[in-house]
Amino acid sequence: MVSDKADNRSSGTGGPPETEELERCSVEEVGLVVPETDDPSLPVMTFRTWFIGLNSCLILIFLNTFFIYRTQPLFISAILMQIVALPIGKFMAAVLPEEKYTVFGRWSFSLNPGPFNVKEHVVITILASCGAAAGGSEAYSMGAITVMKSYYKLNVNFLAALLIVLTTQLIGYGWAGMLRRYLIEPVEMWWPANLAQVSLFRALHEKESRKEGLTRMQFFLVFLAASFAYYTFPGYLFPLLTFFSWVCWVWPNSVTAQQIGSGYHGLGLGAFSLDWAGIAAYHGSPLVTPWSSILNIAFGFVLFVYVIYPLCYWKYNTFDARKFPIFSNQLFTSSGQKYDVTKILNSQLELDTAAYAKYGKLYMCPLYAMSLGSGFARVSAVFAHVALFHGSDIWKRFSCGAMKIKLDIHAKLMASYKPVPEWWFLIILAVSIALSLLMSVVLKQDVQLPWWGFIFASGLAWALTLPIGVIQATTNQQPGYDIIAQLMIGYILPGKPIANLLFKIYGRTSVIHALSFLSDLKLGHYMKIPPRCMFTAQLVGTLVAGLANLVIGWWMLRSIPNICDVEALHPESPWTCPRFRLTFDTTVVWGLIGPERLFGPKGLYRNMVWLFPVGALLPLPVWILSRIFPDKKWISLINIPLITCGFVGLPPAAPTNIASWIVMGLIFNHLVFKYRKGWWQKYNYVLSSALDAGTAFMGVLVFFALQNSGKNLKWWGTEPDHCPLASCPTAAGIVAAGCPAFK
Repeated sequence: MVSDKADNRSSGTGGPPETEELERCSVEEVGLVVPETDDPSLPVMTFRTWFIGLNSCLILIFLNTFFIYRTQPLFISAILMQIVALPIGKFMAAVLPEEKYTVFGRWSFSLNPGPFNVKEHVVITILASCGAAAGGSEAYSMGAITVMKSYYKLNVNFLAALLIVLTTQLIGYGWAGMLRRYLIEPVEMWWPANLAQVSLFRALHEKESRKEGLTRMQFFLVFLAASFAYYTFPGYLFPLLTFFSWVCWVWPNSVTAQQIGSGYHGLGLGAFSLDWAGIAAYHGSPLVTPWSSILNIAFGFVLFVYVIYPLCYWKYNTFDARKFPIFSNQLFTSSGQKYDVTKILNSQLELDTAAYAKYGKLYMCPLYAMSLGSGFARVSAVFAHVALFHGSDIWKRFSCGAMKIKLDIHAKLMASYKPVPEWWFLIILAVSIALSLLMSVVLKQDVQLPWWGFIFASGLAWALTLPIGVIQATTNQQPGYDIIAQLMIGYILPGKPIANLLFKIYGRTSVIHALSFLSDLKLGHYMKIPPRCMFTAQLVGTLVAGLANLVIGWWMLRSIPNICDVEALHPESPWTCPRFRLTFDTTVVWGLIGPERLFGPKGLYRNMVWLFPVGALLPLPVWILSRIFPDKKWISLINIPLITCGFVGLPPAAPTNIASWIVMGLIFNHLVFKYRKGWWQKYNYVLSSALDAGTAFMGVLVFFALQNSGKNLKWWGTEPDHCPLASCPTAAGIVAAGCPAFK
C-alpha cells in the first residue's frame, strides 16, 4: 500500500502554504459538528470500501435515473447509502477471513483488515455520491441524450452518447482540482450540506444509550418503514395527495379560482402537498438547507408568484398573457395553440426560416418567460455578490505567496498526508477536452457544435465555477446559469438546437459536476481522508457512474413506449419527463429560433435583457448597508442570487412544490431547531434520509409490481387535482377544448 503521509509541502497542490497561521475554525456550526482529531492508522481503501461503495453507486444511479423520467421526479441523496452501508460493513467485518494475500510477490492485502471504520464509511459515501450526481437531479448529460433521441428523433449512437456523458463529468473533475485552494481550504467555505453527513457519521460510529430514546439507526428504520408504507397512497392508491387543491372544489365552475388554486396547472394558492416526492422534487430535501437560505428563497417566491406575476397576468396582460394558460411549460402560437416545432425544422434539424415566417412567431407562457428573465438577473447577481462579499478573500488566496492566510485545525491535520499534485487533474482535463474536440470533428453532423464551440463552453464553465461555488459553499444552494450559456451560443449559432444543447451541457454540466466533486472533497477534508484516496475514489466512481447512468437511461428510452411524449402517452402515465421537456423547450427558444428573434430589439421579450444590469446592481445596496451597520448580522444574510432562486424551475416545478418545501423548511429548520434543538440535532438529517429511502423503494416496487403490468386504479382520488379549468386561457376569441369562451 502506498503511503499517504507527506514528506514535504508545496503551494498549489491542495495544501496550505507554509506562511499560513493556525487557528480554530471560525464557523460555529463546523466547530460544533466536525471532529478536530484524526487517526492516520485507520485503513481506508479496503475490499469492503470498494465492494459496498461501487454497489451503492450503482443502486443510486438506478433509483435516480428511474425517477428523473417521472412526472414527480425524486432525488435520492447519498445519505441513504451512508446509513445502509454501516450494518453491511459491520457484517462483512464479522464474516470475512482475516488472512493476508500476496499479489505478484510484492503487494499484500486482506479482505478483512479489522473493524469497519469511519474512514471506510466516508469513502463509500463518496462513491455513492458519484452515483447520486450522475443519476439524479444533476443528470444533464443523460438529459441531453434524451432530448436528442425522444424529442428530436436523432439517431444518436451509443459511443457518441458515452463520450458526451463521460467527458462532461471528467472536465468538471479537472476544474474541481484546480479550485481547491479557493473552495476547500478557506474556513469560510463550509459547505453546509456536508455537516449533515459529518454529524451522521459521528452518530453512526459513536455508541448511543437507549435510555435517551431511540437510537439514530432505530429512528431511521422506523421512519423508513413508515415512509415506505405511506407512499402507497400518493404513489398509487390516492395520488390526489400529491397536490391537495381544495380551492378548485369550492369553486368548480370558476376559471380564475382554479387558476389561483390548482396545484398542477395554477398558482397553487391554498394548495398543499402530502407527498414527500412532490415536496423534495426540485429543491431537494428542505431538512438539510440552512434556514437563512430557505428564507431568502421564500421571499423571492412569494414576491414573484403571488405579487408580480398575478399583476402581469390579470392587470397588465404582459406578453399577451391571457391568451395562454397561467402556468405551463408548453410553447404556443399567437392564437394560443401548442407550437408544433416539427413544422419549422428542416432535414438537418435546423431552423427553416421560410417555414417559420409562414407558421408564425413562438410565444411562451408568461410565467415561463419571466422565469427565464430571472435567470438574466441571477447570473449577474452571482458575480456581483461574490465580488462584493468574497472578492477580497479570493484575491488573498490567489496571491497567497505574498500575504499571510490563517488556517484552521482541519487544514493542519490534513497537512500530514501527501497532497494530490495539480497536474493529475490537468491531465484528466486535457484528455477530456481532447476527446470532446475529436467528437466534434468525427461526429460533426450529429453534434452541430464546432470544435471552437467546445473550447468556448469549457472557458465559460471555468469562469463561472468559482462564483457559483462560493454561493453553494456558503448557502447550500446552487444558482443555475443555463440561460446565459444558451443565450451566448444562440446568438453565435442561431437555428442549431443540438449545438445549443451540447454547448449548454459542456458549459453547465461540467460546473455541476465540479461543484459536486468539490463538495465531496470538503467532506473528505472534514473527515481527514487522505487526498490521494479521495482522488482515486472520485475518479473510479465517476467512470462507473457515467457508464451505468447511460446504460440505464438507454434501456429506459428503448423499453418504455413513447417515453417523454406527452401527446402519445396515456393520460395517467408517469413517464412525462418534465425536466427533459423543459430542456427541449429551451433548445427551441435559444437554439432553434434563437435569442435575436425573441429577445432582440424587435422581439416580444426584449425588455427582459434589462434584468442583466438590474441583477448586477441589487447586491450593491445590501453590501453597503452591511458595511455601514456591521453589527446587524442579518443584513449580510440577504442574498440576492438566492432570492432569484425563489422561482427557479417554474415550470416544470409547480408553485405548490416550492411552497410545500418552504413550509417544511420553516417547521424543521426554524421551529423545531429553535424549540427542540436536541431532537433536531439527533434526528433531523436521519428523518430526511428515511423519507427519501422509503419513498424511493415503494415507488420502484409499485412500478414493477403494478403500473408496469397495467394494473392502474381509476377513481376520484387517482385523477389530478380536479381543476380542469386551470389551464384555460382567458383572452377573448381564444378557443381551447373544455374551456368557456370569453368575450
